[in-house]
Amino acid sequence: MPLEIVRADITQLKADAIVNAANRSLLGGGGVDGAIHRVAGPQLKQECAELGGCEPGEAKVTSAYGLPARIVVHTVGPIWRGGEAGEEDLLRSCYRNALRLAERHGCNVITFPAISTGAYGYPHDKAARVAVESTVDSPLDVKLVSIDARTERHLSNAVKRWERSGV
Repeated sequence: MPLEIVRADITQLKADAIVNAANRSLLGGGGVDGAIHRVAGPQLKQECAELGGCEPGEAKVTSAYGLPARIVVHTVGPIWRGGEAGEEDLLRSCYRNALRLAERHGCNVITFPAISTGAYGYPHDKAARVAVESTVDSPLDVKLVSIDARTERHLSNAVKRWERSGV
């Protein structure tokens, strides 16, 4: 299926699955996580409270409530610690586990934010490379969503590098 880069508010995009770059508690926070919780409504927080949190690299599913999606796949990205603490493997696991859960729930279209690039400090260019490499061969229709020009540029560059590599 196609990989598409979309500059938009992820909470407004219609998809089968929306990925939430969550914190370990899954109870909402800042950035994309807070926006998803606000749009979904209080039922999302209630359901998340029953999940018992989530570890970095893992993913869990809830209903989407007020979002234009069927499900939310919550995944906890790694905090950037300089690149020598397994961050890339954890970030790759976020994407792969989210895709696996979306497939298991019969989804065709999935939207991803730029996981870990906000408060967790993952460098945008490195995160974009991992996002593209982890999703480009998915059988799902993947939309990598950027909220700003910088993220969009890094994602576009990562796609171009991947295409040139001939993988």
